[in-house]
Amino acid sequence: ATCGHGCKYGECTGPNKCKCFPGFTGKTCNQDLNECGLKPRPCEHRCMNTHGSYKCYCLNGYMLMPDGTCASSKTCAMVNCQYGCEELKGQVQCLCPSGGLQLGPNGRTCIDIDECSTGKAVCSYNRRCVNTFGSFYCKCQLGYELKYTSGHYNCVDVNECVTNTHRCNLHAECLNTQGSFQCKCKQGYRGSGFDCA
Repeated sequence: ATCGHGCKYGECTGPNKCKCFPGFTGKTCNQDLNECGLKPRPCEHRCMNTHGSYKCYCLNGYMLMPDGTCASSKTCAMVNCQYGCEELKGQVQCLCPSGGLQLGPNGRTCIDIDECSTGKAVCSYNRRCVNTFGSFYCKCQLGYELKYTSGHYNCVDVNECVTNTHRCNLHAECLNTQGSFQCKCKQGYRGSGFDCA
């Protein structure tokens, strides 16, 4: 195949017949093809013609996707939330996985709500509140222990006199009380019960 005028940006495929490389046009493939004027348009928002090619641009608040479309830059992937997020009406809201957590000042990380100090936690009279990250639990008060009795768990008084966890003096008697114990010096001794003389 011979092309008398030559094929500037293409190849000669027959007598004076050029097959242009992508992005070029004309009888001798010497003209730049304006892709921005093609139908359908190759870019969703803005198109800029370049020599032998073109470039796509997006409006503010959008980012260019590999297929030439423009996606809102306010997507979950862009916001970098600690525990995921939801997109509502073009706005991105970070989420916290539990009611015991709230969004921190940066709007991305979750911080703990201390249910024990805010009074949101309700524990029964013989239990105390222990805060955890994102929640809380009710623990037996000091002097009580969790025991499974008559079909459910209850906080039962610890008998410190029997378990030998009292600190009574050697010359004192241990008396168990609800949640605690008392020490009383034996006959012939005087003192607090912790000290007997």
